Amino acid sequence: MSTILNDFKSAFRYGNVLNQLIIVNVVVWLAFSTIFIIAKASSAPWIFTAVYDAVAFPSDPAKFIYRPWTILTYGFFHSAIDLFHILFNMMFLYMFGRIVKDSLGNERIISIFIWGVLVGAGLMMVTYNTVPYFIAQGAGQMVGASAGVTAIVVAAATLNPDFRFNLIFIGPVKIVYIAAFVVLMSYIQSIGHNAGGNIAHLGGALIGYLFIKQIQKGTDLGKPIIWVFNWGKNLFKPKPSVRVTHRASGQKKSGSASVNSKTGVNQKEIDRILDKISQSGYESLTKDEKEKLFSASQKK
Repeated sequence: MSTILNDFKSAFRYGNVLNQLIIVNVVVWLAFSTIFIIAKASSAPWIFTAVYDAVAFPSDPAKFIYRPWTILTYGFFHSAIDLFHILFNMMFLYMFGRIVKDSLGNERIISIFIWGVLVGAGLMMVTYNTVPYFIAQGAGQMVGASAGVTAIVVAAATLNPDFRFNLIFIGPVKIVYIAAFVVLMSYIQSIGHNAGGNIAHLGGALIGYLFIKQIQKGTDLGKPIIWVFNWGKNLFKPKPSVRVTHRASGQKKSGSASVNSKTGVNQKEIDRILDKISQSGYESLTKDEKEKLFSASQKK
């Protein structure tokens, strides 16, 4: 057990946001399912109902006013006991999320996912309160990360439409076709038993497409989300303590930062560039930063 906990700690300390999103979703699903089992076993279904109502997004605006946090929390919960619901969501998140992360960095992954969750919920509420067919169905609630995952799927396909996945029994298929199939199925099932969820998928698909198109035009829709994310993270970040560090041989002091004697590159600057790649992707680097990184990588 201690080994598993240590692996989780390492994933959050050194891992990327994609892995962290998957871990959070799996842990929350396990907790949610445990509550469901306890409620069933103790013949107290109200326990699970109370928890579900507290985190599920309602289509009724009157209920949402008293539970505004649900516009975000629903995106981190999945149907209790339903293994396939979370399994397919996390599989798609990992497969398509890697493409987005490698090109745009950690910050864009969380931005696209959160935007997908928010827009998916918004479209679901608007549809259920304006379209006669859905008004007649009555108010509903939903949980699931599918809107955020669909946003990632469409974003990856928009970013790199020619990338191919090797599918079992089929062979290599362009991800743009896989994304189109996902969106088409959500559209067809938008009047089925999970109408609200499928409408949310369409909202996620829309924002995933628009997010990448705006990035390509030079506008980052994720900045507000990242600002909030970093603000919340800094609230719990301990103040750094003063440390005495040892300079490795081959480095000499230049002001307050070390400079590699072989390459002449400031190590602190290289660390900053590497952090920038991790957060925003290699393409976010300037020409000067790319040259510095190249110089630092040369061994003489």
